[in-house]
Amino acid sequence: MAVIPEIKETTLSLNAIDKTYDMGVEQVHALRGVSLDICRNEYIAIMGASGSGKSTLMNIIGCLDSPSAGAYYLEGENVAAMSENQLSEIRNRQIGFVFQTFNLIARASIFHNVELPMIYGGIPRGERRRYAEEAITRVGLNDRIKHKPNELSGGQRQRVAIARALVFNPSIILADEPTGNLDSRTGGEIMGILDELHAAGQTIILVTHEEEIAQHASRVIRLKDGEVESDLRVDDTDACIAPSESLHLVGGATS
Repeated sequence: MAVIPEIKETTLSLNAIDKTYDMGVEQVHALRGVSLDICRNEYIAIMGASGSGKSTLMNIIGCLDSPSAGAYYLEGENVAAMSENQLSEIRNRQIGFVFQTFNLIARASIFHNVELPMIYGGIPRGERRRYAEEAITRVGLNDRIKHKPNELSGGQRQRVAIARALVFNPSIILADEPTGNLDSRTGGEIMGILDELHAAGQTIILVTHEEEIAQHASRVIRLKDGEVESDLRVDDTDACIAPSESLHLVGGATS
C-alpha cells in the first residue's frame, strides 16, 4: 500500500514582494522580490540583521503595511483587493499580534486589556467575558485577572499580550521579538507557551535575532538586504500546497 503524505494547506502566500520607502530624494529598498508559502500550523522564525527587512516583512504579513509590488494572498484571498474595513477585520480576527513591548493599557485591568479587541469587534458583553476568561486561563493568569500591568512581572505582561492575541482564535500568531525584554528564564517560559499553542494547531510566525529562540521553530527563514538568504525546514517537512490541490490529492489517493 502506498504511503499517503501528510497534506499541509497554504495559509499565506507571498509572490515577488517588493517594498520601497521614499526617504527624501532617495529610495530605500526594504524588501526585494520575496516569495514565500507558509503552511497552516507551521512554526516559523524570521531572522536577519538590523535592516535586513524582517520587520517590514512582518508588517506586510500582518496587514499593517502594503507592498510596493508583488502579490499577497491570505487564506486564498488577495490582500491588495481588500478594503480598509476588510483589512481591519483581518488584523482584529485572523491575526494575533504579540509585541516585544507588550502594548498594554497601563490603567486598565488584565481582563479589560484582553477584552479590548472584542469591544472593537462588536462582540456582546457576555461572550467577551467568556472568551477573555478562557484566554487568560490558557496562559495561566486567571488569578491575576483584576490586576493592572504595573502589578505584573515582564513575563506576566507578555502572557497577557498572548492572551489578547488568542481571543478570536486567529489563524496566525505574529510574535515580534516576544522575549526581547525578558530574562532568559522568563523568555523560556514564554516560548513554552508558544510551543504549546503550535502543538495545539496554531500557526506561529516569530521575528527574532536570537538563535536559541529560533531553535523552537520548525522552519527558519533568514533575510539579508531585503532578500531571502536561506529558507530551511528543520524537521524536513514537505512544502505546503494550495487547498484546491490538497482536495484533489485526497479525492485521488490510491492504494
